[in-house]
Amino acid sequence: MFGIPGKQAVTLTDKASAQIAKLMAQGGTQGLRIGVKKGGCAGMEYTMDYVSEIDPNDEVVEQDGARVMIAPMAQMFLFGTEIDYEVSLLEASFKFRNPNVSDACGCGESIKFKDIDELAAEK
Repeated sequence: MFGIPGKQAVTLTDKASAQIAKLMAQGGTQGLRIGVKKGGCAGMEYTMDYVSEIDPNDEVVEQDGARVMIAPMAQMFLFGTEIDYEVSLLEASFKFRNPNVSDACGCGESIKFKDIDELAAEK
């Protein structure tokens, strides 16, 4: 929908692809749908949900056995994002490296996206 021909909307690191493929195999799902919603102290939050059926309006990214669907409303916010999977002593989680984010809360759970003027100034 908001993509550039020949370029995936998001990229997955090897660790993220492996974890998503593992979750797909365990859950018998079609993949993970990624979106954004209002919430958190910075204004927006990422969402991830198991998908049993692919919506024809989703942007589908497939890599190394992993499948990610991007909800239509989130496509313009997530374009260019790299998704990683990190494991530390206290947690294991997906991390989003999103060039469209202008600010994040201290805990990293919520984000604020650049406005149109900020994006235009970068071009």
